Amino acid sequence: MKKTLGFISILIFVLLLSACGSSEESGSGEGSSEDASSEGSTEETSGGQQEQNLWQEVQEEGVLTVGTEGTYAPYTFHNEEDELTGYDVEVAKEIGERLGVEIDFQETKWDSMFAGLNNERFDMIANQVGIKPNREEKYAFSVPYTYTSAVLVTQEDNEEIQTFEDLEGATAAQSLTSNYGDIAREHGAEIEGVEGFNPSMELLATGRADATVNDRLSVLDFLNTRGDKAGVEIVDRQDDASESAMMFRQGNPELVEAVNGALKEMKEDGTLKEISNEWFDEDVSVQ
Repeated sequence: MKKTLGFISILIFVLLLSACGSSEESGSGEGSSEDASSEGSTEETSGGQQEQNLWQEVQEEGVLTVGTEGTYAPYTFHNEEDELTGYDVEVAKEIGERLGVEIDFQETKWDSMFAGLNNERFDMIANQVGIKPNREEKYAFSVPYTYTSAVLVTQEDNEEIQTFEDLEGATAAQSLTSNYGDIAREHGAEIEGVEGFNPSMELLATGRADATVNDRLSVLDFLNTRGDKAGVEIVDRQDDASESAMMFRQGNPELVEAVNGALKEMKEDGTLKEISNEWFDEDVSVQ
């Protein structure tokens, strides 16, 4: 009898162990399934998340930050009411209107403007930046919105410098990183570095420089504004037109594409021509 009871007790114990083991395996399986589901969901979420590109950030914030000089008439300068205005400023504002974002202008000197773009102080530069190969290696450009040409400017009645070839050995007041400084160097000029258009004209007018190579439209605006008091004159002009465009850091094709779309619309509906005629009495947006 005792043996029978002992056998039954052992059997019950074994059955209980089997039941517990089965329950634990079942529970473990469900837990693993939940963990796997959770991990899969995390990976899917992680995989689905993409870092925002610059254009998406601009849209989300509703602001496009634009670097400009604010001292380069008639492109970007302050009027008598001390309001930032000019051809480039108005073009940038119109781009902002069409893209549905506010334009936040950040004024800086020309020679520190590229550094500001590199350091992400700006998303774009609107300051008559000429398109040239060495810049295209480092930056991205929009489609051109200005076509102009280089002119050689001297003091009035300077008989020694009448052509670009006469720049050999002469002192030219130039922004160090501008297209026009490159032209002066190519013709053998010794460069006197300045920070922008107005200082170059000041050095020329006061005799501290022999000449300057600069933008035709800016010089014409300077002559029209100063009249007989300008003291300088255009003596030569290059026939090849230079192209100016909005400039961006590389790696932001979505933003470039958006700005290009706005500029193309502005050309097609005549808005860009209208802005151009307002500032120059001619259409500088076409070649």
